[in-house]
Amino acid sequence: MKKIRNFSEMSFVLGMIILPLGATLMAKADMGISMVIAPAYLLSLKFDFLTFGTAEFLLQTALIIVMSILSKKVKLGYISSFITAIIYGVILDLWMALFSLVTPTLFLRLVFYFVGMFVSSLGVALFFRTYLPPCAYDYFVREISHNFKIPTHRFKLAYDITSCIVSVILSFVFFAGINGIGWGTVLCAFVNGFIIDLFGKILDKFIDFSPRFHFEKYFS
Repeated sequence: MKKIRNFSEMSFVLGMIILPLGATLMAKADMGISMVIAPAYLLSLKFDFLTFGTAEFLLQTALIIVMSILSKKVKLGYISSFITAIIYGVILDLWMALFSLVTPTLFLRLVFYFVGMFVSSLGVALFFRTYLPPCAYDYFVREISHNFKIPTHRFKLAYDITSCIVSVILSFVFFAGINGIGWGTVLCAFVNGFIIDLFGKILDKFIDFSPRFHFEKYFS
């Protein structure tokens, strides 16, 4: 079967649309948000002046700074990831506004959760296959795992579990109990990395992620 060719830039576009959609579906399900975005979600629940998208932008900016320190360099890709974080936050708030009109039943909440988890994993897998700067979370995993020669799915798993622990701590600090996270958060922490790896293998089988416009030299 002939592969779809020159899909790198389109991989970025699709990732920017479906990753915040997955986050929105999981938030709407209210069964435990993905551990990666749980800290931003908890901040938006705690502080009324912060939307989910704004909190995401602020935390991604902080992560870009940490990534620059660990890598001991500042690349154009890191700076561009800051712009990506702004766009991501805007799209996330648009999805959240759209789904605010929906009041799901328990069954629909379950559907939202599992669809959201798989959609989010697909979005991350797409971001891993573009040279354009992805969201800071995914860029951080990709850059640090590459720089320190750690298998991506293993570092992703460790990063997710760490985020889960931080989220639990923030939940108790902000709300004196569990809020915004749950069994779904724990499940994501353990399976998300493997689902992303599986999606990656499927995507590579059918799609050639070589660039069409060859701007990769500006982000290396």
